[in-house]
Amino acid sequence: MAPEPSISGPQRGEYSERGGFPAGVFRTLLIGSTQVDAVIRDARVKAVTLTGSEPAGQAVAATAGEEIKTTVLELGGSDPFIVMPSADLDAAVDTAVDARMMNNGQSCIAAKRFIIHADVYEQFAERFTEKVRQLRVGDPLDAQVDVGPLASQGGVDDLAELVDDAVATGASVLVGGPDAVADLPGEGFYYPPTVIADLPERARMTREETFGPVAALYKVADAQEAVRVANATSFGLSSSVWTTDAQEQEYFVQEVQAGGVFVNGMTVSNPALPFGGIKRSGYGRELSAAGIREFCNLTTVWAA
Repeated sequence: MAPEPSISGPQRGEYSERGGFPAGVFRTLLIGSTQVDAVIRDARVKAVTLTGSEPAGQAVAATAGEEIKTTVLELGGSDPFIVMPSADLDAAVDTAVDARMMNNGQSCIAAKRFIIHADVYEQFAERFTEKVRQLRVGDPLDAQVDVGPLASQGGVDDLAELVDDAVATGASVLVGGPDAVADLPGEGFYYPPTVIADLPERARMTREETFGPVAALYKVADAQEAVRVANATSFGLSSSVWTTDAQEQEYFVQEVQAGGVFVNGMTVSNPALPFGGIKRSGYGRELSAAGIREFCNLTTVWAA
């Protein structure tokens, strides 16, 4: 018998009650993963939404499927960040650093694959790499620090394995990587801000999510190749495309396989906009009216 889930005192739903909802509508359960199955199967639970990893999504979807309950899954991502020659390169570079390094690179919606047109690739790579080189790693409570630690040693190990594999298969390290590990702070789950280029297709990094401060650069010849590279992943959470050409903008919006396409801006989670992915990034939508409707039951009423 699973232990009774604990309820956090200061998070018992005061805000929802102040908003006019009945007492008890919202509860925070501080429980372990072994207790989640029992919660999902409880008859009082009518639907489930999860933000998490692919394995977590598979487990939740399997249990909810057995119970025939609605699910919304927002899982991993390997978001493309496409830059074309007409883009404002300064804005693209500055945003690229923020988009990759937010939350120390631990974000499903972070840009991870930077797909750059050959005409501006060298300029972008040089500026981007230099800005990453200047990032300060250390205590996240220090206002002078740009990149803090990862959540766990396991996260560091997983990231290091992907980088090591990329190097072993022939990729180039433009900054960071294994050689920079010795320069990290002594305590904490740190990994150096890293930029990888010249990735061969057999490298694991081309297929797997890099959940940490590691960026991969790709050089492409045109918009068609940019889309091919962007879509060459099992993920499809969001994307960012940088071009001032209206036809290119429309092309990317139509052809990039993702739950969102942000034009000349960084992917963000905005309560006013529906958010979610396709492929192995999950299904359904969070936020906005679309997110609310995911958990509404439509009733057909017909009267003669």
